[in-house]
Amino acid sequence: QVQLVESGGGLVQAGGSLRLSCAASGRTESSYAMGWFRQAPGKEREFVAHITWNGGTTYYADSMKGRFTISRDNAKNTVYLQMNSLKPEDTAVYYCAARYGGSGYYPSPYEYNYWGQGTQVTVSS
Repeated sequence: QVQLVESGGGLVQAGGSLRLSCAASGRTESSYAMGWFRQAPGKEREFVAHITWNGGTTYYADSMKGRFTISRDNAKNTVYLQMNSLKPEDTAVYYCAARYGGSGYYPSPYEYNYWGQGTQVTVSS
């Protein structure tokens, strides 16, 4: 079992930045790839970014490329999402997720085994 806790969400003006964190606990000695997703009201959960277990490869949704950066510090069992140039359409609940094993690209939420409770990000215009 892995427990995930997100933090760092909040209210920010358009053009601003936020850094989300996702702290993992439990069986963190295993090799987990990590992803960030988001879900706006009335919409499906949407892929944001993914990072392999060793941080060697990252993937982003097209609309986030160049604005968002995913990273991880395995010594701290923490994954980060740096979000810059935020837009009102980035408003959503952001979730981190863990996937055991695999080294590929996993944009579907069904490909992840564990989820955090989410953190709200609100971007005002």
